Amino acid sequence: MPEPPPAPPPGPTFPLRSALVTTETVPLPLAAGAPPADPGLIVDGIAAWIGSAPLRGLVERFRGRWPTGDLAALLAGLDDFSAAHWDFRGGRERPDAREPALDPSTARLVSDAATALGLVRAVRPALPRYAHLLVLGGLAHACLRRVAYAAHLLRDGVGVAGEVAVLGSFRPLSEAERSVLADAEVTGVDTEVDALDAAVRLVFGVTMPAEEEGVDAGHPHHSWSSRTYRPAGAPPVRVLAAPSSEPQRRRAHTADTQRFWAGHAQLSPGDQVLLVTHPIYVPFQHCDALRTLAVPYGGGIDTIGVDPTMPDPVRLPEPTLTPGRYLQEIRSTIRSMRSLHTALGHEG
Repeated sequence: MPEPPPAPPPGPTFPLRSALVTTETVPLPLAAGAPPADPGLIVDGIAAWIGSAPLRGLVERFRGRWPTGDLAALLAGLDDFSAAHWDFRGGRERPDAREPALDPSTARLVSDAATALGLVRAVRPALPRYAHLLVLGGLAHACLRRVAYAAHLLRDGVGVAGEVAVLGSFRPLSEAERSVLADAEVTGVDTEVDALDAAVRLVFGVTMPAEEEGVDAGHPHHSWSSRTYRPAGAPPVRVLAAPSSEPQRRRAHTADTQRFWAGHAQLSPGDQVLLVTHPIYVPFQHCDALRTLAVPYGGGIDTIGVDPTMPDPVRLPEPTLTPGRYLQEIRSTIRSMRSLHTALGHEG
């Protein structure tokens, strides 16, 4: 694995941190309220985020040379650089990623850059009403927190004309996740989609789905399921587990679930969709949603993270977010933006 960066030489040779403290968050491509799926605006947004001072500062701090060439070459170069320096997963699940040994000044710089790049602060939805609200799955604690936050948004007056869709997969829960759920008195769950389903029942006060369908193909990478609940005074809530688009290689990921849901929901041009995740994942999951939802269907995407200051009905502790985790998700955003750029017809 790559060695951690050396400590900076003595003296004020790296003044970027003070600039980051006062820098506003770098906007994501096609943020909420922008014209739906304008390819030119998306490319401009990618270029602005990728070329921003916070990201340049991180590359410099890790002794990288800024790539040259057009945007496709820049994205490819940053993908390669981040693979060498910021990939701590090595193909493993996020909880199994190693944490790099960073000196204090580098750790502070990473924290400041993550804040400026939009991975730290929770923000309110930009619009008063959306066509649909999507809750993205994740680790067990995140499943409960995100579903609870979606219910809070509805109670707080955010309008949803269509449905609330809770998107997950058949990923088996780890023993640590089962322990977290047991502490919240949530039992009898084996997979990520089970945790999401339990969260919907708990938070929305429902017991049985009004509609249920799916295919058990004998392997979780090929199977899918859909359960729709109809809570009183709220939009329909669908819990969906998608099949993998590459079942021979991997389980379903976020983009698979978004595409699969879009086929069920019959998105229309101009539909505005609100996505709920955690702040650290907002940039990369926003760009995935642009690629899988906004561009193909001509809609708009607003991606927000759970506000950690909101009361938690299941009283689950938030995991500690480390510099390594922020660097990993900055890499995820670079890769997601590269895929988005390619989907718009730009080879890289």
